[in-house]
Amino acid sequence: MNPVEIFLLSTSALLLLCVLASKASGKLGIPTLVVFLGVGILAGSEGAGGIQFDNAYYAQSLGIIALAYILFSGGLDTSWKDIKPIIKPGVSLATLGVFLTCILVGIFNYYFLNFSLLEGLLIGAIISSTDAGAVFTVLRSRSIHLKGNLKPLLELESGSNDPMAVFLTTLVLSLMQSPESSSTLDFITLFISQMIIGLSVGYAGGKIAIFSFNKIKLEFDGLYSVMSLATVILIYTLTQSLRGNGFLAVYVAGVVLGNSNFIHKKSLTLLHDGVSWLMQSALFLTLGLLLYPSNLIHVASTGIILSAFLILFARPISVFLSLAFTKISIKEKLLISWVGLRGSVPIVMATYPLVAGVGKADIIFNLVFFIALTSLIFQGSFVPLVAKMLKVQRPEQISPRPSEIVAPFNPQKDMTQIIVPEWSSLVNKSIIDLKLADDLLIILIERKGNTVIPRGGTVIESSDRFYVLGDDSAVKNLRARVMERNEISEA
Repeated sequence: MNPVEIFLLSTSALLLLCVLASKASGKLGIPTLVVFLGVGILAGSEGAGGIQFDNAYYAQSLGIIALAYILFSGGLDTSWKDIKPIIKPGVSLATLGVFLTCILVGIFNYYFLNFSLLEGLLIGAIISSTDAGAVFTVLRSRSIHLKGNLKPLLELESGSNDPMAVFLTTLVLSLMQSPESSSTLDFITLFISQMIIGLSVGYAGGKIAIFSFNKIKLEFDGLYSVMSLATVILIYTLTQSLRGNGFLAVYVAGVVLGNSNFIHKKSLTLLHDGVSWLMQSALFLTLGLLLYPSNLIHVASTGIILSAFLILFARPISVFLSLAFTKISIKEKLLISWVGLRGSVPIVMATYPLVAGVGKADIIFNLVFFIALTSLIFQGSFVPLVAKMLKVQRPEQISPRPSEIVAPFNPQKDMTQIIVPEWSSLVNKSIIDLKLADDLLIILIERKGNTVIPRGGTVIESSDRFYVLGDDSAVKNLRARVMERNEISEA
């Protein structure tokens, strides 16, 4: 086989192995991401696979692309209704919490682990943020149900704190390489501008994407998937070119899209969920290949000490200080402290020193890898137990069986028919333009003796007969809109 065929064969085989191994991980109580990482290590230069890979730049590039899609998918699944009540504590954890963790770890490294102050702060910056992929995966794959707003708060924090960690990492790196190049005021100004540009481009990009999906009538439905995938990278690269924070932009764009109505929303959401898993698999495989396991032995003692300090002191202190003026209970703060999972993001950021060629870059990479691995295995595995011990779990809400839902339903009695007159203002508009309430559903449309399955892009025609199922007030509101006269017909 030629090199290309060998690459495709090995890549596909490793990805399939990750998927199959993830089935066993659930039964063993091991986080799925650890399995992906383990497969990469076993396939690497010191494993059974013997694949030689030591290009930090390629790993970093893949990591950036993967994180963009992972954060976008996380944003799509984030309900604005759920996160709105916890915006302030979420932002506090994502900014102040990350900064405090960086400082605490940096000082600890300087005084107890024989690192210079800047080296200590660099390690602190790299491991300061929780990992969105790890948090999303553990909370959802383990079916952990938490009381109150704990779950959306944890997901908001992990999805939005990467920009702060990236900023701190690049800041410390620039100070190590050229300490006199910029002033503190310059860095503060840069941080504020990055956040503002990231928020602005992300929000605008999300709105433009919604408009494009709804207004551009593509000939093939599959092209909407291509359009969606390209939009993520476009928003990220555009934000970066404007000197904004691309990770924040794609997350915000995902939240905007996830809380709006657009054509093929369900299928595109499922697409990005699959892409997110693909990116996590590929990323952890690549990072596993990049690691030389024997190097972890040399940093094991330091890694254990630093992991213990991060899990038991730095993370809890930063959480309690960041949430000092909130109504969140002590038990809830303790759980938030425990679910400070480190994963692919710190490892990807640990490649920054490698690419920059700073001193002790290899030690820093191996140390961060050890910490992330410890966090995923130790913290990730015990999240359900800790939640149970702190009594912050809520009972799982069991959905009624399909028979319990369908049996009482009488179409003739429960569905409402609404006929669209030729003078209605809705004629020639798409279903998506109606912005239907969540508790209202157009089951089907009868048109000239034929049955039309309503989709977001279905154009409404005069004399259409809607068969509607929903709340009385929502049905009444739709009927009123159907009866609104078109200004042209009135004239």
